[in-house]
Amino acid sequence: MQIIKNNQLIKNHWTFLEDESPVVDGNICVSLARWKSEKIQLLKHPGNLGVRILTTDDVANLGDDVGLFALVELNVLDFTDGRSFSQAYLLRNRYGFQGEIRAVGKYLADQAFYFSRVGVNGFAPENLQQTQMTLNDFTGFYQ
Repeated sequence: MQIIKNNQLIKNHWTFLEDESPVVDGNICVSLARWKSEKIQLLKHPGNLGVRILTTDDVANLGDDVGLFALVELNVLDFTDGRSFSQAYLLRNRYGFQGEIRAVGKYLADQAFYFSRVGVNGFAPENLQQTQMTLNDFTGFYQ
């Protein structure tokens, strides 16, 4: 599967593990709940670690762990729910997260530009080509 990262179309090198799935080799991303319950075991994983945050999760629950991740996925449950924008902003500006913040889930291609303004640099949309075009449609900010 392909994703958009830093305005480039690239291959996705990450595997999201459902809570009941066994740990696999390579770069893995787990839910915040799984991270909290299996942190010690996951820290022994030889690949990169990522965490998936739901819009209902509080990013403050990552605490000092934020620096342990190479990826934070923001799982947008509904395109009308704007909490993922706030989560991305907080990750970048309050918690100093330097890794990839990726939007996944149910958001509109038009929202990708606004996600990028608050720190999201990766996208795994349902309509990849439409999102890539939308990111390139805007050249300036009015606010």
